Amino acid sequence: MEMVPSEENQLVPKEQIESAAEEPRVLCIVQDTTNAKTVNERLTLNLPASTTLSKLFEDVAHKAGYVNGTFDLAWGNTADMAPLDQASEMTLVESGFEAGKKNFLQLIDKDGEQPQIASDESGTADSSGLDDSSQDRFIGPLPRDGTVGCSSDYSSPSYSYSSILNKSETGYVGLVNQAMTCYLNSLLQTLFMTPEFRNALYNWEFESESEEDPVTSIPYQLQRLFVLLQTSKKRAIETTDVTRSFGWDSSEAWQQHDVQELCRVMFDALEQKWKQTEQADLINQLYQGKLKDYVRCLECGYESWRIDTYLDIPLVIRPFGSSQAFGSVEEALQAFVQPETLDGPNQYFCERCKKKCDARKGLRFLHFPYLLTLQLKRFDFDYTTMHRIKLNDRMTFPEELDMSPFIDVEDEVSDPKPRKSPQTESCTDSGAENEGSCHSDQMSNDFSTDDGVDEGICLDSAGSTERVLKPKSSLTFELFSVMVHSGSAAGGHYYACIKSFSDGQWYSFNDQHVSKITQDDIRKTYGGSSGSRGYYSSAFASSTNAYMLIYRLKDPTRNAKYLDAEDFPEHIKRLVQREKESEEQEKRQREIERNTCKIKLFCMHPVKNMMMMENKLEVHKDKTLREATEIAYKLMDLEGVVTLDCCRLVKYDEFHEYLERSYEGEEDMPMGLLLGGVKSSYMFDLLLETRRPDQVFQPYKPGEVMVKVHVVDLKSETTAPPVSVRAYLNQTVTEFKQLIAQAAGLSAETMRVVLERCYNDLRLLYVPNKTLKAEGFFRSNKVFVESSDSADHQVTFTDSLLWKLLDRHGNTIRLFVSLPEQSPGSLVNRTSCPKAGAPSGGGGDSEDSLEGGAKGSRKSVEAILEESTEKLKNLSLQQQQQQQGLVSSGSGSGSQKSSDHSEFEHISSLAQEPESPSTSQPVTAATAATTAALPQDTQQPPPPQQESRTLAGGSGSVGGSGAAAAAAASTSDPDNQFPLEERSDSDVNNDRSTSSVDSDILSSSHSSDTLCNADSSGPLPLANGLDSHSITSSRRSKAHEGKKETWDTAEEDSGTDSEYDENGKSKNEAQYLYFRAEPYTQEEGTGEGQKCLLVHVDKRITLAAFKHNLEPFVGVASTQFKVFRVYANNQEFESVRLNETLSSFSDDNKITIRLGRALKKGEYRVKVYQLLVNDPEPCKFLVDTVFAKGMTVRQSKEELQPLLKDQCKLDLSIDRFRLRKKTWKNPGTVFLDYHVYEEDINISSNWEVFLEVLDEPERMKSMSQLAVLTRRWRPSQMKLEPFQEVVLESSSVEELKEKLSELSGISLENLEFAKGRGTFPCDISVLEIHQDLDWNPKVSTLNVWPLYICDDGAVVFYRDSAEELVELSEEERSELMKKESSRLLKTGHRVSYSPRKEKALKIYLDGGPAKDPAQD
Repeated sequence: MEMVPSEENQLVPKEQIESAAEEPRVLCIVQDTTNAKTVNERLTLNLPASTTLSKLFEDVAHKAGYVNGTFDLAWGNTADMAPLDQASEMTLVESGFEAGKKNFLQLIDKDGEQPQIASDESGTADSSGLDDSSQDRFIGPLPRDGTVGCSSDYSSPSYSYSSILNKSETGYVGLVNQAMTCYLNSLLQTLFMTPEFRNALYNWEFESESEEDPVTSIPYQLQRLFVLLQTSKKRAIETTDVTRSFGWDSSEAWQQHDVQELCRVMFDALEQKWKQTEQADLINQLYQGKLKDYVRCLECGYESWRIDTYLDIPLVIRPFGSSQAFGSVEEALQAFVQPETLDGPNQYFCERCKKKCDARKGLRFLHFPYLLTLQLKRFDFDYTTMHRIKLNDRMTFPEELDMSPFIDVEDEVSDPKPRKSPQTESCTDSGAENEGSCHSDQMSNDFSTDDGVDEGICLDSAGSTERVLKPKSSLTFELFSVMVHSGSAAGGHYYACIKSFSDGQWYSFNDQHVSKITQDDIRKTYGGSSGSRGYYSSAFASSTNAYMLIYRLKDPTRNAKYLDAEDFPEHIKRLVQREKESEEQEKRQREIERNTCKIKLFCMHPVKNMMMMENKLEVHKDKTLREATEIAYKLMDLEGVVTLDCCRLVKYDEFHEYLERSYEGEEDMPMGLLLGGVKSSYMFDLLLETRRPDQVFQPYKPGEVMVKVHVVDLKSETTAPPVSVRAYLNQTVTEFKQLIAQAAGLSAETMRVVLERCYNDLRLLYVPNKTLKAEGFFRSNKVFVESSDSADHQVTFTDSLLWKLLDRHGNTIRLFVSLPEQSPGSLVNRTSCPKAGAPSGGGGDSEDSLEGGAKGSRKSVEAILEESTEKLKNLSLQQQQQQQGLVSSGSGSGSQKSSDHSEFEHISSLAQEPESPSTSQPVTAATAATTAALPQDTQQPPPPQQESRTLAGGSGSVGGSGAAAAAAASTSDPDNQFPLEERSDSDVNNDRSTSSVDSDILSSSHSSDTLCNADSSGPLPLANGLDSHSITSSRRSKAHEGKKETWDTAEEDSGTDSEYDENGKSKNEAQYLYFRAEPYTQEEGTGEGQKCLLVHVDKRITLAAFKHNLEPFVGVASTQFKVFRVYANNQEFESVRLNETLSSFSDDNKITIRLGRALKKGEYRVKVYQLLVNDPEPCKFLVDTVFAKGMTVRQSKEELQPLLKDQCKLDLSIDRFRLRKKTWKNPGTVFLDYHVYEEDINISSNWEVFLEVLDEPERMKSMSQLAVLTRRWRPSQMKLEPFQEVVLESSSVEELKEKLSELSGISLENLEFAKGRGTFPCDISVLEIHQDLDWNPKVSTLNVWPLYICDDGAVVFYRDSAEELVELSEEERSELMKKESSRLLKTGHRVSYSPRKEKALKIYLDGGPAKDPAQD
C-alpha cells in the first residue's frame, strides 16, 4: 500500500486521501451570539460530510478560541433553539446538515453561562522553551512603494477589540497603535527588552508625597507600561497614559515622527525628570560614548582637538555625490573615521607654524557606550528634484560587531612625536561645547561638560601599554534590536525586530502583533534588491529596511538579566497588584458587557406633553421581564407619575410604529430568552406602555395588524382623535367594519372606511368580501371612517365632502409664528390696506402697551382679532354674494373696498364670526363660500398643548374673551371648517431615510380611546400608551402638490409670475384653502412681550395669501412686513416668492415676522458695503436697501442718499460716489449711472455691492474703460505707497505703463509692474515682494496669461528698476520681519507659503503645550 505524508507528518494510506478528496463537504457558518462584540462576525468551517458532531464542536472551539464544552450550537435559520448534542458521534449529514449548501448555526450560551475563553499556556514574557513550530510568523508589512502615510503604507493582519483580550502565543504583549504611533511603539518595546534599562526603571520609585502628578510623570507612566508588558494577560495594551504624560493631545497621535528623534527627545525628558535621583546619569552610563574631533598639521605634527559625546552614531548610506552605497555597516563605520586632507584653498592655519599648511582632519572614537546605537541615514535630500527621498540601498549588518578596528591607536602609541602643546591640551581636552564641529552635519551631538564616571570602554584614560594589551573581546557587541521602516520619505510604518536575552529568540513587535521570526527575516531588512541597477537601484529596492540598530556589549560581568516577579522591588510588587486588580475589574466589566442586552426603549410620557421619549435600556440577560420593567420605569422618570403596576414592556417596531406583541404571563422569563440572546442590535424595540388605574391593558398577539381609526363627522366637519384597533390580515372588510363599529360605537351598515395607504393616497374600501391584506393593509395602518345617512354616500367618492375633508386634512400643517415684539398699533391706523371702520373700542384695545408681559401680549392679539372681525366678515360676505351673482347695489363699507382689495378674495380668514347653522351647505369644487357656519352647541376645545385640532370650537379656542375666541376658532366656509389634528402616515412605503423629523406630538397629545377589551359592548376606559396618538407622532412628507419645492430667494420665476397677479393669486382659478390661527404661549426664556401664533394652514396656500391671513395679527398690511423661515441653529432666511406655496414647509416649522417693507415682484434685497482701498479694513458694512428690476444705477444712488445720511452720517453728492460689483472682498466692475439692473447688471437675492467715495468727479464713462488699482513699491525705502486708481481706455500694457509713468515720474524703460496675488488688497510682505512677484511679464495686452486682467478692480504693483534694494542688517531684517508678520496676521493674509507643515516633536515636562490665542 502506498503511503504519503499527512499534514501532521504521519504516513496515511494514499487511498484514504483520494477518498477524502471525493467526499462531499459541509459548509458551516457559525454566528457567535454570546457577545455583543462578536455577533456580527461569522466563523466558516468547510468540513467533510463524515465529520461527527463532537468533532464539529472541537473545531468551533478551536476557531472561536473557547474552551470546548462551555458553549452550545443551535440551528440559526429555524425557530427551534434546541442545542445540538455535543457528545453525539453521528455524522453531520445524519444530523440534518446538507452537503454542498450553507448550514447556519448559532453559538449560544450553555446553561446561561458565557463560554470560557481558552487560557494561554505559554507563561510570562520571559519564560523560555517557547515552541515556535506552531507559530504563525509575521515579520512585518508587505512592501508598498510610493505610498504615503503611516496607516496606508502597510498591510496588517485583521485586528479587532476582542483580539487584544488574549495574550499572544509568544508570551509577549503588543502595543496598540493610537493612529500613527508605530515609531513610539517600536522604541518602547526596544527599551522594555533592554534588561539594564528595564531593571533601572523598576528600581526608581515614584514618591507619592511629591507635588508631581503621577499622570504627568513620564518615568512613572513608563514604569506602569513596562509592568503591564511583563505581567498583563492581554494581547496588546494602550499607550495613551504614556503619551498623556508627554503632554500630548489626541492630535499628536496623527503625527508621524522619526524614531531616532523620539529616542533623543525622550532621553532628554527622562534626564530632566531623574535629576537628583539615583538614575540621574543612567542614560549617559548606558548610551553615551566619546570621540575626538582633531586637526593635525602635516608639516610640524601639531594637533588641535576637542572631545565630543554622542548617544548614537549616524552612518551614511550613500556618500554625497556618489552613485555607490556602502555595502555594510563596517564600511560605513570605516568611512566615518576616515580622515580627510585639508589642502589647496582649504588649508589649515597652524598655530605652531604660523601659516596655512596642509592638514589631516578626522574623528577618532575614544569610548564606546555599553549600548551602541547606530542610525542608518536612509533619509536624504535630492537636489535635482528638491524633494526628500529615502535610500533603500542594501546595507548588511552583523549579529556580532567588533568595534576594535575603529579605534585608531597608532597615533596614540607608536608615534613618539608630541603633537599637542600643554596649552592646547588644557584648553581643548575639557569636553567643552563646540557646535562648529566639522562633522556636525553627520552627527547627532549631545555635548556635555561632565567627564565624570565612565562605565564603558574608555581608551584615552589608560596607559599605552594597557591599551595595547586590552583584550579584543571587550569590544565585541551583540545585536539585539533592529528598528525597521517601511515606506517612503513622506511617511511609512515602523516596527521592531528584537532578540530576547532570556532565550536568544528573535521576535517581531509590530504594534499589537508579536510573533517569532528567524535570522532569515532579519536578513530581509538589509534593504536593496537582486541584481545591480546602477544609480537608480534604490528606487527599485524594497522600501522595508533597517533604520536603527542597537547593540549591547558582550561582557558577562555587566550583562544583566530581566528581573523576575519575585525579585521585583516592593513598590513594583504593589504596582503589579494594583494593575492586576484593575485588569480584573476591567475583565469583570467586560463580562458584564458581554451579558448585557442593549435595546432601544420608547415611552409615551403621560405628563411631558405626551411626547414620545427615547432611551436605551441596558439589562442583564438573566434579569426577568418584571425586573426589566422596573429598570425601564425608573429610566423613563415615571416615578410619582404612574405606579409601577400601571406599566408594562411590549415588543415594538418603531419603523412601522407597530406594537408587535405583549408578554402576558412571561413576567418571570429572563430577558436573554425573551429577546433571543445578547446581540449588538435587535430588529425590534421595546415600548414602556402606561395606563390609568381604571384602565386595562389590551393583549397584543403576534400576527395582528394595528389600525388607527379616525372617526369623521360630516356635520361638524371634525375628525376625532385616533382609536387603536387590532385586526388580522385575513379578515374581510365586512368583519373589519363590525370590529370598528364595536370599538367606536358606530353603525356598520352605513359605514364608509377609507384607508390612507401612503401620503394623500386615499382608498375607499367598498368590496365587502375582500380581505384586508388584498386591500393593502400592513403592520401599521391608518383609516378614516364615517357612518351617517347623509346624501354624501351617493356621490362619487372623489367628489364627496368626505374626500374633500380628508384631502384638506392631509395637506394641513402646523406652524409656529413669532410676531414682531413691538405692537405696531391698531390695524385701522397702521395698515395701508383700507378697510371698514373699526368697531367701537377696537382701536383702543389694539393700541394697548405690552406692559402686562405675556398677558398683555395675549390681549393685544385678541384686540386685533376683535377689531378686524367685523371688517373681514363684511368683506367675505360681499365676495360670496358676488360669486353667487346676488350682489345688489352694495353691502356697506365692504362692497366699496372689494374691487380695490381683491387680495382677500377666496382666502378663508380666521377672523370671522360664527353664523347660524342653517347656512351650512355641502361644498363642491366649483362653488365654495369663504364663510361657513359653526354649530353653536359645540364643546370648548382644549388648550393648544392638548387640543384636538377641531374647528368646532366655541367660546374658548383663543383662550381669552368670547368674541375673540369665536373669531379665532371659526370660518365661514364649510371647506375650511376642518380640524387640524395629527396626520401621521404609517404605511408600507414609509422611508426612514427621507422622512422629515416633524413632530405632531404637542398638538395631538390628548388622551384618546383604544379598544382595550374586545368583548365589551361599548367603548371602555383604556390605556393612553400606544393607543390613540402615541406612536403616530410625525409626518413623513412624500410629495408636495403644486410647484416643485425651491429655496426661498428673491430671484424671479420668469415665465410663471405672469400667471399671477401682484399678490401671487392665481388669475385662472380661485383657491379655497384653510387657515386658522390662535395665540400661543412660548416656552420660558423667550423674553417678555413676544407674541406668538399657532397657525394651522393648508400648505397649498401661496405665500401671498398666507401673509394676507396674517395681517390682522401683525397689525399692518402684508406689504409692510417680511416672513423669515427659521432653520436649524436659528438661522433665518427670508421667504420672498409670493406665488410659491408653503409645500416646502412641514409640521412645527418656525416662522418669524419682522416689520419692514416686503419685497415685491422684481425687487431684490441688497447689502451695501463701503470700499476703503487704503484702510487696514477695506470692507465696511453700511446699509440694507432694495433695488428693483428696471431701476437705473443713478436711481438706486438717489434712494441710497437719504439712507446714508440718516444711518451712516454720510452726506454725499450724487456724483461723488459710485457703486461697483463686490465679489467676496474683491472690488469689481464699476456700475455707470445709466446702467439698468437686470438688463446691464445681473442681480440676485441677497446681493452685495461696494460703495466707493470719490475724491474727484467720476472718470469712468463707458464699459470699454478699465479701472485698475495701482500701488508703487519703493525698494530703497522698503515700503509700499497707497493705492491710486488708473483708468485705461483699452487693455494695452503700453497704455498702463504710460499712465503709471505719468503718475509716478518713472521713465518708461525703467518702469516694471506685476499683478497682485490673492484677494484684495493682495497684501504681501515687503521682504518678499521684490523677488516673489512676476515682474514685467512679456505680454502686450492685459487680458492674456499670466495677467488675465479683464475687469475693473485688479491690483497692480509697479517699481523703478533703477531703484536699488536697500541693504538691511540682520537686526533690521529681524525687526522688519516681526512688523510684517504682525501686519499680515492682522489683515488675515498668510506670511509665507509652506506646502507641508510638520509639527515639531516635543515632550512637555510641564504637562502640555501653552495654547497660543493667535493660533486659535
